[in-house]
Amino acid sequence: MANRKTVRKVKKSNPNLRLVKNNDIETEKKRGGRREKLRFDRNKRAVILSVTLILLLTILIAGYEYIIHNYTVTTVHVEGNVHYSNEEIMEMVMGGRFGNNSLFLSLKYKDKGMEDIPFIQAMDVEIEARDTIRIIVYEKALAGYVSYLGRYVYFDKDGIVVETSMEETAGIPQVTGLSFDHVILHEPLPVERPEVFNEVLNITQQLERYSMSADRIYFDTDYQVTLMFGEAKVALGDDQYIDEKIMKLQYILPDLIGKEGTLNMREYSEDTKSYSFEQE
Repeated sequence: MANRKTVRKVKKSNPNLRLVKNNDIETEKKRGGRREKLRFDRNKRAVILSVTLILLLTILIAGYEYIIHNYTVTTVHVEGNVHYSNEEIMEMVMGGRFGNNSLFLSLKYKDKGMEDIPFIQAMDVEIEARDTIRIIVYEKALAGYVSYLGRYVYFDKDGIVVETSMEETAGIPQVTGLSFDHVILHEPLPVERPEVFNEVLNITQQLERYSMSADRIYFDTDYQVTLMFGEAKVALGDDQYIDEKIMKLQYILPDLIGKEGTLNMREYSEDTKSYSFEQE
């Protein structure tokens, strides 16, 4: 009783005084221990997370460095291109960031090629080794071109306008003498005799077969054809025996180069096989 009276007197003189019992002290110790454990666990998880992130970052950097240094393209094979140079094809395929990395290119062009490029039907990219790729170009089948309003108008075997360009393509002959009054992309050239385009294609294919290339293919009003090789002209006449005429031409043409005149093969046939050269 005395102790209680003493406590009451002390609290009365000091209202902020708090009496702590032994069991309260134990509870406080337990709470403090739990708080310390929670802080320790949080710190431990933060350390583990930081170490994990550092390890992942290190692995990513090491992987990046390995890919950059071991998959750099040093050898490029380009085939099938005529209109574009090797360098232009390489720029189309390998341009941009990581364009010289074979692993990136293998992912970029996996199971697909490149399309929507003028004069190109499609392009395939093959990864042959970590440092070697092969670019296969499939160009549109061009039979020839005509000049119209200052542009080169390229057409296929059916006379369909494939492309128009300000640049002339090597190896594709110019066709002259045809009459038309307009040009529409992806539509036939409006000529009087559409079958002339098959004849153009046949001539270019036969010339290519015997490693010859005419500068121009000229059709007169009767669709008689004359080939131009520099200053030398070869009058083939109509399309009869034209394959045989071109086959024979491969042996004659070397003697015509540098000369100015006309090789007349109009009367050449399976029976006569005659021709003459009229120098100008």
